[in-house]
Amino acid sequence: MADRPLFKAIAQTPNLRSELVDTLSAQIEAGDLQPGQRLPTEQAIMEATGVSRTIVREALATLRAKGMITTRQGLGAFVSSDPVSRAFSITSSDLESIDDVLHVIELRIGIETEAAGLAALRHTDEDLARMEGRLDAMDDAIRANLYGAEEDYAFHRSILLASGNPYYARLFDTFGSVMVPRQWTRLAHMTDSERKRHNARIGREHRAILAAIREGNERVARRLLRDHLTTSARRFALLRDGN
Repeated sequence: MADRPLFKAIAQTPNLRSELVDTLSAQIEAGDLQPGQRLPTEQAIMEATGVSRTIVREALATLRAKGMITTRQGLGAFVSSDPVSRAFSITSSDLESIDDVLHVIELRIGIETEAAGLAALRHTDEDLARMEGRLDAMDDAIRANLYGAEEDYAFHRSILLASGNPYYARLFDTFGSVMVPRQWTRLAHMTDSERKRHNARIGREHRAILAAIREGNERVARRLLRDHLTTSARRFALLRDGN
């Protein structure tokens, strides 16, 4: 293993830091870089991957923040003693591009579609009241000319709570409001009429999901939640492609 190169050249994309973080993380998780082992020098990583020193330092800082590596003054960076056991997280710094946002939405589709079906089967009256309240709060925020991102996040989290499985909400809490990434949307550039139509459509989709859950229709709840997030993914893809 020692003779096998740990790194290879990284394609020159807008996400160089993320690409390098993924490369280093994969080497650590695969055991190619063992706990306590010293990482190659910044210069060695630069030469192997073709990225700049700044990118290397940013990637190492990200891994350090995730608890995967530690640094020792004058000695360099070392793999943490228990790197794999660290909690997985997604932070705002991970969302460098629209492609990153699309990856998050794909993850949400997998999580929330299942949760919506479970919510239709298991919800309580308290769950329904909570979801209704979150949508009312989002309507209030939009009327106040705000984006309503936090309220949007709270509604989706309330669906996870209604699933009856506490781990869904705990997973969502690990990610926080980055699960509803608004920084890439066109809302700030929309005309008033465009923004009203956009918000009205989002509101209809949310209310339809709630209605399916209230009626106990597992199949429809799943489909509507998936359609809702898939539509969001299409909007981001169009934004990425300049349409």
